[in-house]
Amino acid sequence: IMSSHAHLILGRSGDQKLEDIIRDIKKFTSLKIIQTIKELQEESRRNFLIHHFSKAGNSNPNNSMYQVWQQHNHPIELNTEDKINRCLNYIHRNPVEAGIVLSPEEYLYSSAKNYAGHPEKLIDVILIE
Repeated sequence: IMSSHAHLILGRSGDQKLEDIIRDIKKFTSLKIIQTIKELQEESRRNFLIHHFSKAGNSNPNNSMYQVWQQHNHPIELNTEDKINRCLNYIHRNPVEAGIVLSPEEYLYSSAKNYAGHPEKLIDVILIE
């Protein structure tokens, strides 16, 4: 998770379409983000964020009130081990390239700690074997 975007490696089962999975993730997370912003009375950017998301939602006929995520995404099918490794490395190096941290494991909102075997991590992830 970066400040302006997120990278995900998703697995699917059965006949699930990738675009349906991404749509559902965007819908669920946007509702939770708006709910959390509204509940945080001490958040200094609360009014700014609600105004920004509302303005974006009002200018998009696909939304009823707010728009948190951009309408488009860039899915890439990771159908080889090489593609998986390159993508995972790119995701882990993203905060380093952005100048936020010196090594991927230092970034709090990354699975790099999980892959490095650090006992202190923010979330549990299913490692790609």
